[in-house]
Amino acid sequence: MAVTAASSTDRIEKALESALHRTQGPGAPPRLLAAMRHAVFPGGARIRPQLCLAVAQACGDSDPTMADAAAAAIELLHCASLVHDDLPCFDDAELRRGKPSVHRAFGEPLAVLAGDGMIVLAFESVAAAGVSKPALLAPILLTVARAVGAPNGIVAGQAWESEPAISLAAYQQAKTGALFAAATVAGAQSAGGDGAAWRTLGERLGEAFQIADDILDAIGKTATAGKPVGRDAVLGRPNAVAELGLRGALDHFHELTAEAIASVPECPGQVPLRAHIAERTRKLLPVEVALHAA
Repeated sequence: MAVTAASSTDRIEKALESALHRTQGPGAPPRLLAAMRHAVFPGGARIRPQLCLAVAQACGDSDPTMADAAAAAIELLHCASLVHDDLPCFDDAELRRGKPSVHRAFGEPLAVLAGDGMIVLAFESVAAAGVSKPALLAPILLTVARAVGAPNGIVAGQAWESEPAISLAAYQQAKTGALFAAATVAGAQSAGGDGAAWRTLGERLGEAFQIADDILDAIGKTATAGKPVGRDAVLGRPNAVAELGLRGALDHFHELTAEAIASVPECPGQVPLRAHIAERTRKLLPVEVALHAA
């Protein structure tokens, strides 16, 4: 969701390549490195790092190196969560981004280790970029760490699946919203802005994205989604369509995107950022979804 999408995409891919390059060296297990690369490249839409850079750009992008590191860290954490989410102990998914999931391509042990390695690499990337910038490093590390762990990060979100009763809102806020919120907050922090003012944008977009994902899981096709669909129903997972109905889920999706756009704080790039978010959120769901709900 960057205001200048082409340049942001280039920045993200270069930052990810630079991060993965750190894992190479004499004695490094080659299949572990291959599994990590398999998880990261080629990427999906890179929505979270694009959002991070979009906010940094809207706030002036005063430290691109720090912004790029934060964006790469958030994408590495997202990729790690997908590797672990696909494992047999969770979703047992065969496909991810249209190709075999990491545990199908490399086996369960390497999938677990690849996910662990990417989590560590995310924090290493931020630390390397901010070692001489303590005023930026400390708050960004704290933002990213809180988005990953307990009580409200993606680890907690995954853990909700092991509870006897699940709150859809708490589940979605932790499993998806937390990393989106980290993207907006860290993007602002990297440019010297007030990260707290940008949290609502990330939370609303994260929830909207999860509802879109729930809709596609309920009525989409594997070939289009690039991963198995219908898994929420099979595994008894919370799903907005199951709870609200398709029409209700769509209405809530549109409410959330409107709230997200309205929440963009005053900044030099406020107007183009709002327009870009509106454009990108419209593309989260194909046109046939609305026809299906009619």
